[in-house]
Amino acid sequence: MSAMDYDDDYMDDDDVDEYDSDTGMDVDDDGEDDYGAGDGFAPVVADRDVKKPYEVDFKVHSTDEIVAFQTKEVAHVAGILGCLPEHAATLLRTFKWNKERLIERYMEDPEGESEKAGVVMDAQKQAKFAIVKGFECPICCNDDADMETLALHCEHRFCRDCYAHYLNEKVAEQGESRRIQCMSAGCKVVVDEITVEKVVAPEILAKYRSLLLRTYVDDSVHLKWCPAPDCVYAIECHIASNQLLEVVPTVRCKCGHQFCFGCGLPDHQPCICVLVRFWLKKCADDSETANWISANTKECMKCMSTIEKNGGCNHMTCKKCKHEFCWVCLGPWSDHGTAWYNCNRFDEKASIDARDTQAKSRQALERYLHYYNRYANHEQSAKLSSELLEKTAIKMEALQSTSTLSWIEVQFLRKACDVLLESRMTLKWTYSFAYFLSRDNMTALFEDNQRDLEMAVENLNELLERPIPGVDVASTAATTITPQQQPSHHHVNNGAGTPTSMSKEPSATSLPPLTPSHSTPSVLVEDSIRDLRQQVLDKMGYVKTRREVLLSDTTQGLREHRWGMNVDMKTGILFD
Repeated sequence: MSAMDYDDDYMDDDDVDEYDSDTGMDVDDDGEDDYGAGDGFAPVVADRDVKKPYEVDFKVHSTDEIVAFQTKEVAHVAGILGCLPEHAATLLRTFKWNKERLIERYMEDPEGESEKAGVVMDAQKQAKFAIVKGFECPICCNDDADMETLALHCEHRFCRDCYAHYLNEKVAEQGESRRIQCMSAGCKVVVDEITVEKVVAPEILAKYRSLLLRTYVDDSVHLKWCPAPDCVYAIECHIASNQLLEVVPTVRCKCGHQFCFGCGLPDHQPCICVLVRFWLKKCADDSETANWISANTKECMKCMSTIEKNGGCNHMTCKKCKHEFCWVCLGPWSDHGTAWYNCNRFDEKASIDARDTQAKSRQALERYLHYYNRYANHEQSAKLSSELLEKTAIKMEALQSTSTLSWIEVQFLRKACDVLLESRMTLKWTYSFAYFLSRDNMTALFEDNQRDLEMAVENLNELLERPIPGVDVASTAATTITPQQQPSHHHVNNGAGTPTSMSKEPSATSLPPLTPSHSTPSVLVEDSIRDLRQQVLDKMGYVKTRREVLLSDTTQGLREHRWGMNVDMKTGILFD
């Protein structure tokens, strides 16, 4: 079965147009933006001139940029419909910022669509603050003569204090913003942004606007918030649901976090989103426990109790029902005649079927464990590579103080660690992808690419962990990393969502200055360091090349339907 043989139901296609990466967002001939859900942005371009098959175009936006895009869309729609901006904003939020659909529906039935959105377009019926003599608030029963009241477009009037308490509860406690309705029971009129501004305190208003901003991004199929903790950036990427079967849309935020735009998980190239979902479910549930039980136990043919063999004898007696049977063929022991402890019934269909079922379960378990163990091994190695980053920071300082290399020149170690970590994560997901591949010649080619990358990664890892001749790393660690004198760090994401520490360029006080009192490095040590640098750069370049080859070939194979899959892409059930 091909990876493409299932419905495009992974992402809602109603609001998704096919995206041409060469043209970016559509622009009208008159220069005006062709607005839609998430439109209004600058064209999305790749960071590099030549885009690789596994890369996608994306752009990172700040909150200020998103606010500007949102304001522009509101003004555009308000001009077309001839309404107030706050009403246009409410209508757009109702239609999830799909401007085309909003205008089409509104032109067909202005009153009906306004009513559904909770908007009253009548200029004579706008939200009004007033002091009404003899008015008693229906909620708090306050009837003070100087009490300020508020009535929305629906003209349901309440005191200002009750409205403030109501809005505070909705925003601060319930996290609502888009559809806060009138306090009157059954009334669908929405409290617009201008009214909220006039009622609530500044801190509540700030949260209200923040919630509105989040809904703007959440409603767009082309925008996603970066999932890194405390990150305020949003990523724009035009990827249709059917493309998720051909490529992993990996994007990188300005904060350094790298994740899949399709599912929001940390980068999982080359394994496509639907297979990742199946794999993680398989690893998390008890299905493999059931496989182990099936592979290592048998059921009594009479009462179906599960039995585990604890000795060498094949004559089994069920403790529950006392049924006697043969462990080898599962047939009644009485049918074995005089062949005690030796089964001679291998040719009978019932025995063959029982043994085949047992063998298939055992084979399925062994196959799963083969891929899972290697998947878990690279995951663990990636964690150890994160620790290697910290050790490398010390080694970089030792190199700088021992040799004539500048701080820029010793950055090759940090870059090599980054490449190593990224490649480890790629290898990790190659095993989940391979688990779902059918056995054919194309799978053999994939495994060849996988093996080449794995060997290159191990060689680079070994080189990075090797001691540097003539460089005293331990001494550098003792003098530069103390509780009172820690090197500065910044966080670099490892592609799996976990920040790792990397040293910044040390200050003049964090390292011993290179003065005549320090011994000048010998020519032998200097040559050794230069040779190490060249070796690391060569191996790092080879690892990057092998990773690019694997990812490019895998992605191209998905687009050309070269990969046969042994799984139902709708249900996740493996084929026999």
